[in-house]
Amino acid sequence: MDPRALLVIDLQNDYFPGGKFPLWNPEAALDRALQAIGRARARGIPVILVQHVADSRRGPAPFFQEGSEGAQLHPRLRAAAPGAPVVVKAFADSFHETELEATLAALGTAELLVCGMMTQNCVTHTAISKAAEKYRVSVLGDCCASVSEPVHLIALNALSTRVPILAAAEALG
Repeated sequence: MDPRALLVIDLQNDYFPGGKFPLWNPEAALDRALQAIGRARARGIPVILVQHVADSRRGPAPFFQEGSEGAQLHPRLRAAAPGAPVVVKAFADSFHETELEATLAALGTAELLVCGMMTQNCVTHTAISKAAEKYRVSVLGDCCASVSEPVHLIALNALSTRVPILAAAEALG
């Protein structure tokens, strides 16, 4: 069994045109993430989807409001990974107060391939989380998006001192 897992973070409707917080390059990042999911599934590598839902107890949120269309995972993502476990989070770090560690343990994961939105926030906080230190972590930089290209590139550069930044084709063949 492959010890890797592909973690796809926050590819949600609010980050796309028509959503409450559209990002730079979301469609291209989605297309590449879908290709990575296809490669992972072809190699028997589990895919885990992460969905951010704002915690209404902490006050109103500008996006990802519970029950909203914007908080839903992008429909093309759901179609590409039917049956993939979905980890719901309320913080940038996908490990914080979620079922992610238990999900990874059940899969026998030793290595994480991380991608998603936003590069400088949820991708970064998950990749360098204290809880992620037990895994070999790489970020698939071409499968990520942010508020702008410069912010995306700055975040990848900053992350590169802590984890490898790979292209999906390099990481998944």
